[in-house]
Amino acid sequence: MARYGWIIVVLLFAWCLPAGAQVVISAPGKQTIPLAVTDFLPMDGTTRPEVAAEFNEVISWDLDLSGLFGLIPKESFLGDASRLTLNSAEVDFGQWRLLGAEALIKGGYSVQGDNLIIEARLFDVVSRRLLTGRRYQGKVADIRHMGHTFADQVLKALTGEEGPFNTRIAYVGNQTGHKELYLMDVDGKNIKRLTDHKSIILNPDFSPVGKEILFTSYRAGNPDLYRKEIYSGREARYSYRKGLNIAGRYRADGKEVAATLSKDGNAEIYLLGLDSAIHKKLTNSWGIDVDPSWSPRGDEIAFVSDRLGNPNIFIADVLGRDVRRLTESGKYNATPAWSPKGDRIAFARLDEGGFNIYTIRPDGTDERPLTFGAGNKEHPRWSPDGRFIVYSSDETGEKALYIMRADGSGARRISPRGGEYRHPAWSPSW
Repeated sequence: MARYGWIIVVLLFAWCLPAGAQVVISAPGKQTIPLAVTDFLPMDGTTRPEVAAEFNEVISWDLDLSGLFGLIPKESFLGDASRLTLNSAEVDFGQWRLLGAEALIKGGYSVQGDNLIIEARLFDVVSRRLLTGRRYQGKVADIRHMGHTFADQVLKALTGEEGPFNTRIAYVGNQTGHKELYLMDVDGKNIKRLTDHKSIILNPDFSPVGKEILFTSYRAGNPDLYRKEIYSGREARYSYRKGLNIAGRYRADGKEVAATLSKDGNAEIYLLGLDSAIHKKLTNSWGIDVDPSWSPRGDEIAFVSDRLGNPNIFIADVLGRDVRRLTESGKYNATPAWSPKGDRIAFARLDEGGFNIYTIRPDGTDERPLTFGAGNKEHPRWSPDGRFIVYSSDETGEKALYIMRADGSGARRISPRGGEYRHPAWSPSW
C-alpha cells in the first residue's frame, strides 16, 4: 500500500457472519443483496462534495460489477442517509429495512488542504450491526485507491474472499503511434505509460510475488523478453536468444517462467529460471507451440499447438512431459488462461464472424461460450480472485478492453475512446 502514498490507519472490524445470516453470498446469480450506498458526509467544517462523489462512484462501480448486489436508488433514501452515523447504535436501521435494504454503506470524510481522511462502514441492516469498517488516511489524489480498497473489504466481509478491485491491468496501447506498455486501474482510470520503446510490445505478464512485469519487445530488432520493475522503472532484457522470445508467463510462485523460444528453428515451450537459464524444453513437436499458461499448482501448462492440424489447446505435465489435447472443436483456439482457482481455462476461439471467449474444465468437459456476436473478443485473462475476466474486443469498430464476470455476464468497456487497447494482463493483489 505504500506505493499509493496512503495507509489504513485503523482496522475497525472484520467480523465473519454467523451461519445462516441473510447477507452471506458466494457468487452472482445465487443471491443478490439489496445494498444502499449513501453519499459520504463531511466530518468537520470543510465540505468537498466532489470528494465524496468520487469515492461513492468507485465503490458503486466495483460492487455493481460484482453482480452480488442490487443497488437501491438514492432517490428513495430517507432521513438517515443525511446523518453522519458511523456506529450501529446511531443508525436508523428501520428506515433502511423499509426500503428493503439488507446491507448499508455509510461514511464520512475530512479534507485539510491536500490531506484526506475517509471513514467507511458496512452495516448488516437485518441484524443491525457493523460488519466491517476502515479508516483511510492519505492525499486527496488517493481517493480512488481508497474506494477500491474498501470495495475489496466489502466483498471479503460478505463472501469471505477479498475482491480484486485495488489491483492493476497492464495492456498494450498505440496512443503514441507505437505499441507501448501501459497500466490502468480495473475501472480504466489512472492510466500510466510504462515504456518508451518506440517499437512493438506484446503479451505482458505480472510477477505474482513482486511489482514486476514481463513482456516482449522488438526494441532491439528481435522479439526479446524484458523484465521491468513497475515503480522504479528499471528494466532489462531477460531472454534475447535468436528468433522468438515471446509469451512469457510466470509460475504461481514467481520462480520460473514459461515462454516460447525458436532458438533452434521451431517454436517450442521452454521453462526458464529468473536468470533466464533454460531449465527444461517442455515441448518437442514439428508444430508451433505458443501461449503457455501455468496451472495454479505449477504442475501443468496449457498451450496452443497446431501439431494435429488446426491450432488447438493442449495441456502438458511439467514433470512427466505427458501431453493431452484439451479442445476438440473449432477451427482455431488460442491464448489459454488458467483460472487462479484451477477449475477452468479461458481461451479464444474463431467462430463464424470472429473470435469469442470460452471457458472449459481442465479435463475437457463443460465447455461454455461467454461472448457472442460480431467482432473479435480475444486474449482473456483472469482477475486474481477468479471472479472476472478482462479481454480485448473490436465489437464497436475499435480495439478496446472489457471486463466481464466469470460466467460471461455484466460485460462492460473499461478503456477510453480513441486508440487501440489489446493484450491485457491482470496484476495480483500486492
